[in-house]
Amino acid sequence: MKIREVHTLSEAETEQAGEELGRRLGPGAVVALFGDLGVGKTAFVRGLVRATGYDGRVTSPTFSIVNEYYGNIPVFHFDMYRLRDEDDLYDLGWEDYLSRGGICAVEWSERVKGALPDHSIYVTLTSVGETARIMRIEENHCDADPCD
Repeated sequence: MKIREVHTLSEAETEQAGEELGRRLGPGAVVALFGDLGVGKTAFVRGLVRATGYDGRVTSPTFSIVNEYYGNIPVFHFDMYRLRDEDDLYDLGWEDYLSRGGICAVEWSERVKGALPDHSIYVTLTSVGETARIMRIEENHCDADPCD
């Protein structure tokens, strides 16, 4: 397992960290985001989405559950905050999203951890000040194709 920490001082740097990871991802990748409310999960995803060539607005899918962004690789941005468990996720068509050839970015992954594929990349964001963040990035099984 490959683990690294990234320290950022602003929301823009948090987005940049997401963009750096996003440049290395291919179709089928799953990025599982963990962290408290307001810690920068959506900012991280904004950068990840930008890495795919999408230049539109990226917002939290809290009420819609999933937003879809179409750049060079589609990104399916999930927010699991309102879900009870993995069963709710499967009801949304989770397995279909996994097979559509895009990147799945999943906020509040702790609610659906049992449904995440083994090759998922875990990103845990922690606030260490008003805008400073530490991101622990765990690339669990990156010998799998989606982690190239």
